[in-house]
Amino acid sequence: MKFLRRAALVLLVLLIVGWFALPGLVERYFNHVLQAPPYKVSQEAEALHKQLVLADLHADSLFWGRNLLHRSSRGHVDLPRLVEAGVGVQAFTVVTTAPRNLNIYQNSASTDIVRYIAMAEGWPLRTWNSPKERALYQAGRLQKFAADSQGNLIILKSRSDLQNFLANRKPGTVAALLGSEGAQPLEGDLGSLDELHRAGFRMMAPTHFTDTAIGGAAAGMTRGGLTNLGRGWVRAMESKNMLIDLAHSSPATLRDVVAIATRPVVISHTGVKGTCDNNRNLSDEELRLIAKTGGVIGIGYWETATCGRDAAAIARAIRHAVDVVGVEHVALGSDFDGATTEPFDATGLVKITEALLNNGFSPHDIRLIMGENTINLLLEVLPR
Repeated sequence: MKFLRRAALVLLVLLIVGWFALPGLVERYFNHVLQAPPYKVSQEAEALHKQLVLADLHADSLFWGRNLLHRSSRGHVDLPRLVEAGVGVQAFTVVTTAPRNLNIYQNSASTDIVRYIAMAEGWPLRTWNSPKERALYQAGRLQKFAADSQGNLIILKSRSDLQNFLANRKPGTVAALLGSEGAQPLEGDLGSLDELHRAGFRMMAPTHFTDTAIGGAAAGMTRGGLTNLGRGWVRAMESKNMLIDLAHSSPATLRDVVAIATRPVVISHTGVKGTCDNNRNLSDEELRLIAKTGGVIGIGYWETATCGRDAAAIARAIRHAVDVVGVEHVALGSDFDGATTEPFDATGLVKITEALLNNGFSPHDIRLIMGENTINLLLEVLPR
């Protein structure tokens, strides 16, 4: 009996230690940086960067177990690092499903590893089998961070929220836009969009790595276009002034959406085939289709997006996109904390400013790319 009691105590201790240690171990496995901070740049780049208001269209930071109000050695993003980087607007996008053996070519929705990550991260039981509950749980995390931030983190729900933030912005403050990476949280029911809108969601993609009831994914099984439900989804999104994000959409879904959209759409995070030709990235034709709606394209930083491992590769992708569609349609879309290896964390965004200068961009164009294009778009499309 004494042996059994000791064994039970050891098991209990291991379970407690695992409960607290496992989330950190999981994230450290998925999110890396190639170069640790601090990041050195030229005096010219540093001076220009301090004048910018940065905006990033995509980060999956809510997925992990960190308190985003505190600086961490894990991952890529938290409030202190965003403030240090000069980020004014950060889109936080929630991930609710992901297939086993995830890849950029073909994925089935028959498996889902997020269920097991949710268990390991200690998410509530209601989230284990429901993409919608996973989305609402992550939205609740953002709401709690905002409530506990003493006004340093605000959630954008309307254009007046953004106007007030820009007019009265204080040092150390960041505005957050809540989005969903894929329409899986709808669980096939457009009525769920009302609940997600009430929770603060203002951006949604039709797909992630797998096909959905809304449409086909670039890395899905069919690569089909919008479904009939998907056409209703476009109308419902526009009626709520929610931003449609076509990252991860199949070419057919992208074409179908822009054909019926009456408002600007975005690509929150991507590369371009012109500098990195693979199934994940956009063709010049697709870039033009997004720009034709008045939308913007967020250029990502990870190697699959840029075919490089530094800020110079990001600048090359940006240069190609600008040459194709014009500077007013190009923005930042990091995919920070997206189970990616990035050249730097959020404090390294100054490296992009320097790389753009080295690529021949003017300070005016750099201001547009690094933040103003995204901010101007949100001022146009968010609900009043």
